[in-house]
Amino acid sequence: MAGLSENPFASTTSLDKNPFEDPEPQPAHAPYDARMQELAAREQELQRREQELNQRAEYIRTHGRNNFPPFYPLVYHSIQDEIPEASRPLITQMFRLWLLLLVTLLVNMVALIFATIVGTGDGFRDFGVSIMYIPVIGALSFLTWYRPIYNGYMKEQSLYYYVYFFFGGWHILFSLYMAIGLPSTGSAGIIQTVIMFAHGGAGIAGGVLGALASAGWVIEAFGSLWFFRLIWAHGKAAGHSFDKAKGEFATHGAKAYFSRG
Repeated sequence: MAGLSENPFASTTSLDKNPFEDPEPQPAHAPYDARMQELAAREQELQRREQELNQRAEYIRTHGRNNFPPFYPLVYHSIQDEIPEASRPLITQMFRLWLLLLVTLLVNMVALIFATIVGTGDGFRDFGVSIMYIPVIGALSFLTWYRPIYNGYMKEQSLYYYVYFFFGGWHILFSLYMAIGLPSTGSAGIIQTVIMFAHGGAGIAGGVLGALASAGWVIEAFGSLWFFRLIWAHGKAAGHSFDKAKGEFATHGAKAYFSRG
């Protein structure tokens, strides 16, 4: 039979071919090509990372790194880097006036501790209000009149000038109000100071602090008025107007106020 004549143990592999040889030899340059592809991929990754670092460095250079207030940085503040050279003295003085406000608020509070001890004014109510003034007036004054005019001189946009004009005017009135020193207002101004001196004893120390606070409020009022006049003249000379401010607000909205770009 034909089927019985076939050798079931016959190999289908040619005896002329080495069984230990790769069936399909790799080209000699294949490992080199793979290595080059790996190096190219690494180079692309390095270029991508370098681009990201450059973009980050450019952002920091352009927008700055938050550095103020020092104990909890929320905004970038650098008169030297952001304000034109001709305007730096004025903005520096405005910043010092804002710092004086913080000192005046602290002295005002301590003076009212003595007022509470000697029983002048409205006692604990005056003291409590004076404590509230420190964070509230401190933060609002920075956001509503100092920071706007800082941005105004940096960007020369009408919106910032008119925000400053509005809130800067209120700050002048508030400083005069605090300088008077009416009882129950949280102020150790002139009236409270006179009452503390009249009580003698611990009231003398309170009176001295009250006099310092009163002087601080007077300097705030008339210093702010002086700078208000200078800034108003500069704004008009630069061509800023209320119509331009309204147009900028209509175009950019709150972004124009809060952004630094």
